[in-house]
Amino acid sequence: MDIRQLRYFLTIAQEGQITRAAKQLNMEQPPLSRQLKLMEEELGVTLFDRSGKQLQLTHAGELLQNRAASLLNQFNETLTEVKEIHAGVRGMLSIGAVVSCISLLPQRIHIFRQHYPEVTFKIREGDHSLLADQLDKRNIELAVTRLPFESSFGPERYAVQPLPSDPFVAVLPSSWESTAALSEISMRELADYPFLSLKTDQTIGMHERVIQEFKRGGLEPRVICECSSVAIILALVAEGIGTTILPESVMSSFAIPNIRTLSITSADFQSDVGIVWLKDHVLSNRARHFLDTFIE
Repeated sequence: MDIRQLRYFLTIAQEGQITRAAKQLNMEQPPLSRQLKLMEEELGVTLFDRSGKQLQLTHAGELLQNRAASLLNQFNETLTEVKEIHAGVRGMLSIGAVVSCISLLPQRIHIFRQHYPEVTFKIREGDHSLLADQLDKRNIELAVTRLPFESSFGPERYAVQPLPSDPFVAVLPSSWESTAALSEISMRELADYPFLSLKTDQTIGMHERVIQEFKRGGLEPRVICECSSVAIILALVAEGIGTTILPESVMSSFAIPNIRTLSITSADFQSDVGIVWLKDHVLSNRARHFLDTFIE
């Protein structure tokens, strides 16, 4: 069995039909069927259940699919790594970031491009679930995110480079006369106001960290809205609907009028930040050098 046959097998598994797989591979159906038969004969197992209209993987087929996908990824990444030895640092670097970490990227990209001007960037924004999927599909190499990284694949799948922690700050409407004279605010004072919480169905870590800090002081926030969008929450704050608590660095990414940012007294809690990548992924030269800009 060789790499070419593994590619054939994975395409058949993805398409569910020999005809569609052959079209995807730009080849005729009979040769592809023969290659599949040769693989099954060599392994001594049946890889697909052919009883229905769609080909279904057997247990042996599912095992081979998982291992073959990993092998092909490592093979392709090794080829890239070998080519880069002579080609230098160039090409496209695809990275992801949660919206609350976007502000960490511009300065690093600027520094990086001063040293490696031939590298271009593709940036994808999304929550932990989307970024985990993009990492798994090799659509991105690195993800800048809040920690812990909440992925259904499990934490053991990822390598993590922690970054400096980010303090939480309170965000209030400028229009509230009762807080206009304040230069800082306590968690007890915040508990008296309607509260807007950043939370999605897949990522609840930041929400729980903030609620935990309230409860640590014996307080119960009046949560009137849970929202997955930082921009929407800040717009609601600007309208005078309520307050929120966000990592300080988030505020540099939004120029929204009619809001105030205050430090929080009687509390010392931080938002952990890090860069995440797949442990079994061989990082390209450009990804490794970009990672270095955060470590230096």
